[in-house]
Amino acid sequence: MRSRPSPWRARYQQRFAAPQTVVVQPTTWCNLDCRYCYLPFRKLKHQMPLEVAEALAQAVAQFDDSGHPIGIVWHGGEPLAVGQQKFAALLAPFEALRRAGRVHHYVQTNATLITETWCDLLATYDVCVGVSIDGPAALNAERVDLRGKPAFDRILRGISQLREHGIPFSVISVVGTLGIAMPEELLEFVTSLGGHSVGFNIEEIEGVNTDRQPPTAVQAEEFWRRTLTWAREHPGAPAVREVERLAEYLKLIRSSRRTEWDGRRLDPIPTVSWKGDVVLLSPELADTAAPEYGDFVAGNIRDRRLPEILRDAHRLRYVRDFLTGLDRCQAECEFFDFCRGAQAANRYFENGDLTTTETNYCRVSRQALVTALSTLATKEAVA
Repeated sequence: MRSRPSPWRARYQQRFAAPQTVVVQPTTWCNLDCRYCYLPFRKLKHQMPLEVAEALAQAVAQFDDSGHPIGIVWHGGEPLAVGQQKFAALLAPFEALRRAGRVHHYVQTNATLITETWCDLLATYDVCVGVSIDGPAALNAERVDLRGKPAFDRILRGISQLREHGIPFSVISVVGTLGIAMPEELLEFVTSLGGHSVGFNIEEIEGVNTDRQPPTAVQAEEFWRRTLTWAREHPGAPAVREVERLAEYLKLIRSSRRTEWDGRRLDPIPTVSWKGDVVLLSPELADTAAPEYGDFVAGNIRDRRLPEILRDAHRLRYVRDFLTGLDRCQAECEFFDFCRGAQAANRYFENGDLTTTETNYCRVSRQALVTALSTLATKEAVA
């Protein structure tokens, strides 16, 4: 007699697709000590053994070829802190997959370590580069080194190396209580850097960053309203990640492609730690211990294949609680159609419970963006 399929598995498959992104932690250590950083072990110098990278490459090769490369995102600590020789060795197991178009490498870096030889290595492996910088010197003041010295000039030197060697890069800026009131200055500075796009991460309560006051929804709506206005007036400027996502949503739902948007499922974003532990849903949950959910580890790729770990994701309590929270979001929130109710880490760190719904992250990064656009449209209609 055939056993009945698990309702939790069906619910998981309804919400989640196969991974499009795998986040990989080559080291816990970072050469900076940003005051808002959420990483608890950034001063420990753990490095990923080569056998973990080899196991991960073998696991990724087992995924079905969707025709689109899986993003292998090297994300810290500071990934480049492992050194060029070690980084190249970690990339090597993926080389056959990369050449076959099955994977594409990304690295998120503070850029302070980038040199001419680093640029050569990044170009050799066609690594997409994301640079973390929060704006001009005054807005970047929270990014300091382990001695508390500003990192701004070193970041700019790294960016100059990227530009001199023709390596495209994107920018991610953390927007705090100072930057939230200065969107035009921030956008003009980012444009001057020469990157092709920028993402604005409004400062969040997560990990060990729990004592700072994040921007409010009112501040965020004003930030997004001015950002939308500036972006429209500067069509040649770098694309703003959040604005692009909202524009794509509006384009699809207003056309005959509405079903394409409705059919999109969430990425489980498996995050592989330096020692091979796998955490699902949000990279920020890695290295976190919770009374309700333990350490969030779904398995270790040295013991189990990643496809098997993902196949059993619906058995994990924190995944089930997150699915319950998604159902509640869909039933209760007017912004769900755009937001899709993701960001598990924010639910946990803000509310302590993944079955909950609204977070400050929702209010400042999703809801405020939509209401800002609505406000602008209303003003233009009345004018």
